Amino acid sequence: MAAMPEMLSPPGLRSRWTVICLCAEWCDSCCAYRREFDARAARTSDAVHAWVDIEDESDWLGEIDIETFPTLLVLCDGEPLFYGPVLPHIGLVERTLRSLQPSASAALDLAPRERAAIARLIEWTRALGDPSR
Repeated sequence: MAAMPEMLSPPGLRSRWTVICLCAEWCDSCCAYRREFDARAARTSDAVHAWVDIEDESDWLGEIDIETFPTLLVLCDGEPLFYGPVLPHIGLVERTLRSLQPSASAALDLAPRERAAIARLIEWTRALGDPSR
């Protein structure tokens, strides 16, 4: 069975928004950020939260070139609206979601080499909303 991102939000949480953190276990900043990201996922319902270790998930995820950690992918209704590195401060998740709210109709233009990996993550989030899967 293929590896999958780790769902952090409570089971059954439904939201238009999904925040996926792409990190690596060897990254000290990611390890510290993971505790804050987990806590945010447990206490909020504004978005579904998931964690992806890009090295552990490389067979499933495919080629993705992340140079700076942590990197966030923010989806609204399955469309990528933000993809990029962030400082490891959990308040940036709230600010990013607030800033994207008014412009949620403009989808993000992704680099060609990132599209396949991002498409797999989007498909995974769509499968979460389909109870038949």
